[in-house]
Amino acid sequence: MTRSKDTVENTTEHATANGASDENRADENRAEKYRIPWQDSSWSCDSAIFNFQCTDELPPLDRMIGQDRAQEALRFGLEVDKPGYNLFVTGLTGTGKTSAVKAHLQTLVDELDQQERRKPINDWIYVYNFDDADRPCALQLPPGTGKALRYRMSEILRILGEQVPKVFQSEDFEAQRRSLEESNRQETRTLMTDLEEAAQAANFAVQVNPTGVTIFPMLEGRPMNPEEYQALTADAKKAIDDIRAQLMQRTQDVMADIREIEKGTSEKVRDLERSGAEELVGSIFKSLADSYQGVTELQEFLVQLQDYVLGNLVIFKETDAMRTTVPVGPPQPIGNAALTLNPYLPFDVNVLVDNSAVDRVPIVIEPNPTWGNLFGRIERRAIMGTYVSDHAMLKPGALHLANGGYLVINARDVLMSGTVWEGLKRVIRNREILLEDPSEQSGMYIPQGLRPEPIPLDLKVIVTGDETIYRMLTSVDNEDFWDLFKVKAEFDHRVELTEENLQAYCSFICRTGMEEGLLGFEPSGAAEVIEYAARLVADQQKLSTRFGLIKDLLIEADYWAQKEGAPRVKDEHVRRAISHKIYRLNLVEERIRDMVADGTQLLQVTGSEVGQINGLAVYDLGDFSFGRPTRITAQTYAGREGFINIEREASLSGRTHDKGVLILNGYIGAKFGQERPLTLSASLCFEQSYEGVDGDSASSAEVYAILSSLSGLGLRQDIAVTGSVNQKGEIQPIGGVNQKVEGMFDVCRVFGLTGTQGVMIPHQNVQNLMLRDDVVSAIKEGTFHIYAVKTIEEGLEILTDREAGQRSNNGSFTEGSVNGLVEKRLKELNQSMRGYYGGLLAEAN
Repeated sequence: MTRSKDTVENTTEHATANGASDENRADENRAEKYRIPWQDSSWSCDSAIFNFQCTDELPPLDRMIGQDRAQEALRFGLEVDKPGYNLFVTGLTGTGKTSAVKAHLQTLVDELDQQERRKPINDWIYVYNFDDADRPCALQLPPGTGKALRYRMSEILRILGEQVPKVFQSEDFEAQRRSLEESNRQETRTLMTDLEEAAQAANFAVQVNPTGVTIFPMLEGRPMNPEEYQALTADAKKAIDDIRAQLMQRTQDVMADIREIEKGTSEKVRDLERSGAEELVGSIFKSLADSYQGVTELQEFLVQLQDYVLGNLVIFKETDAMRTTVPVGPPQPIGNAALTLNPYLPFDVNVLVDNSAVDRVPIVIEPNPTWGNLFGRIERRAIMGTYVSDHAMLKPGALHLANGGYLVINARDVLMSGTVWEGLKRVIRNREILLEDPSEQSGMYIPQGLRPEPIPLDLKVIVTGDETIYRMLTSVDNEDFWDLFKVKAEFDHRVELTEENLQAYCSFICRTGMEEGLLGFEPSGAAEVIEYAARLVADQQKLSTRFGLIKDLLIEADYWAQKEGAPRVKDEHVRRAISHKIYRLNLVEERIRDMVADGTQLLQVTGSEVGQINGLAVYDLGDFSFGRPTRITAQTYAGREGFINIEREASLSGRTHDKGVLILNGYIGAKFGQERPLTLSASLCFEQSYEGVDGDSASSAEVYAILSSLSGLGLRQDIAVTGSVNQKGEIQPIGGVNQKVEGMFDVCRVFGLTGTQGVMIPHQNVQNLMLRDDVVSAIKEGTFHIYAVKTIEEGLEILTDREAGQRSNNGSFTEGSVNGLVEKRLKELNQSMRGYYGGLLAEAN
C-alpha cells in the first residue's frame, strides 16, 4: 500500500509542534511492551505480486470467489427433485446470492439438457366451460401449440361466419323451409276455416286482428250494434251470450293448436337448419380435432363447442356475423352474462402460458412478487354499471411462467406484500396454482368472481434473504417453513485472503470493467481495491464478498480517473473515490468533532484524572459508521447500593450494556470481596450521552474508572480504551475497532498530537486492524500508538504506569500497587460502614 507523504509530514509536524518531551517518553516505559508495531496496524497488498500491467489483460471471472459451502448447498437443493426441497438462500446484500443462484440454475439446466433428463414443459390455456361458465377449464398442450390452437380457432370462427349463411341460402334448403312453412300455414288456415264456419252457423262472425280474435253476433247479414243488442229480450240476450261463450272457448282451443303448430314448425326448421349445417360444421371441426388426438380434455371441449354452434346457428346466419356488435336477433338462451354480451366467447382461447419460444427449462426471477405478479390476476371490464369477467381476461403470474422450472424471489419483498407469503406456501404445499383475487384472501367483497380450474404445479422455489429473515421465519413460521424449505444455502460475507482469491479478485475487476465499460485498473489500483475489501470485513486475513460494494468503488474510481484524463485507474483514483464517498457521508462525524474542538463536548486527551477515562463508541448511520471517544466517569463512596448504572436508571441503557455492568460487578466482587463483603456505592456514567448506550465494549473502561476512583490513582486521558471483560478479568474482543481507533486519532489531531496518545484494544482485535493511511503513518512515526492487552491488570499498568499487583501468600496485594490501594480503600469503606451502623445500634440501645 502506498502511503501519502503529505500525511507523514503533517503528523510529524504536529508531533514537533507539540514537543513530545523526554518525560512523556519515560512515562511509557511500562506500556512499551504492550505496544504493537506499526506493521500490524494494517495489511498492505503488494502490487508486485500481480503479473499484469492492466486488468484488461486478465480473463474475466467466470465463477464465485469462495462460497464452497453455499455452492454445494445450492447444487444439492436444486438436484433433489422431491416435494419440500425448495431453497432459502441467505447472506448479506451484495454477496452475489442471486447471481450465484442464476449461474447454478443455468449450469444445472445445461447438464440436464445434455443428459436428456430435463422436465417436460407445456403450454397452458383457459377455455370456456359450458357446464359452469364461472369455472374456466385449464387445458395442457404440448409446447408451442397453444398459439396455433388460438389461431385455428379464430379461423374456424371466420369460416363459420362465411359458410353457414351459404347453407341457409341454398335452393334446396329454401325449398325445404318453404315446404315446412306452407304446411304450417295450411294447418292454420284449416283450423281458422272450421272456426269461421262454426261461428257462421250460429249467426256469429270471427274477426282476426293484431290485438287478437273478436267474435260478434250477426243481424240481417251485418254485425249487430250495441243498441240492437240492448233492445233484445233477456232470453234472447242470454242465448246470444251462451253461444258467444262457446265460440270463445273454441277460439282459445284453436289458437292453442295454432301455437303448437307454429312451435312444431319452428322446431322442424331448427332441426332442418341443424341437419343442413351439421355436415359443414363437422367437417370444419374435424381437421382441428384430428390435430389434437392425444389431448382428451381438448377433444371434449371441441365436441361441446361444436354442439354449441349447432344449437346457436342464428348467430351465424347473417353474412356479417363476424361484426363486433351483438347480432340482431338473440340466440338461443345462453344463461351467462358474458356470453350474452359476446356469443362468440367460446371460440376465444386464452393462451395463459406460451412456451413456443422456450427451448429449455424456464428460470424466472421475479423482482416484484406482488399477488398479481406471482399468482396471476383476473381482469374485469365495466358494462352497464357492473363488472364482468370471463376466461379470456385471466392473466398469468410468475408461478405459471416458471412451471416446470425454477422461480427465484426475494423474501423481504414477499413478506412486504400482504398475504403473498401465505399464498405461496399454499401453492407449494398443494402443488397447484389457483387463480384468484387477492381480496378474497383478505375477506374483502369483490364483484362477480371467477373460480378458474387450478393448474398443476411442478417447480423449484428459491427464496433469497438475509439471516435475520431466515431466523424469524424458523421461529415464527416454523411449522410450515421447515416442511417447505428444507435446504438452506448460506453465503458468507468474507473469504480467506489467499493468492488464488487475490487473483480472482483481479479477474472480478476485469469482468466488472467489461460489463460496465470501465477503464482498466493498474496493479496499484487493483491492490488498493483489495485493501478496501479487507477493510470492509475488518480482517487482515479475509476479503469481503460483498461485490455490490466493490462494484460501486470500481465505478467511482473510474469516474475520477476519466475526469483526470488518465488512461487507466491507479491507486490514487481508488483512494480519491473512497475519500469522496466518506466526505459525502460524514457530516454528522464532523459536527461532533467540531463540538469537541469548541468545548461543547467535554473531552480531555492529555494528562491524567482519577475516576475518569475515555471510552470509545461507534455511531452507525446505516450507510456510514464512525467512532469517537466518550468520557466515562465513576464515583465511589460509602454505602450499600453497590454498582449504580446511571444509564440504566435513566432508561438509556441496552440489555447488553446492563449485562456488561453486572459482569464487572462479578469481577470486582470476586477479586476484592473474598474476605469481607463489598460495602460501597459506585456510580457509572457515560457523560453527555442522551440517546442511549448499548453494547459491552466499554465494560473494561468502566472497571478501570472504578478501580481508579477507589485507588485514587489517575488514569491517562491520552489513551482511549475499548474491550469487554469477563468475570475473570480477561479482555474480550469487540467490533468496530478500526472506526474506534480512527475516531480517537481524529480527535487527538484536533487538539494536536503529543506523541503519547493512543488506543488500548483487546489483543484478539489486532488482526482486525485495517487502519487509514494517515493513522498508519502516525503510528509508524511514533506520534500515535496502539496497545494490545489480555487482562485488566495489563491495562492498569498502561493507564496508571504502576504495577497492578498480585496477591502474595499471606493474601494481601503488593504494597503500593493498584490492587493494593483498591483493597485498602475498600477496607476503609467497610470499617466506616461498620462504625456507622455500630453507632446507630448503640444509640438505639
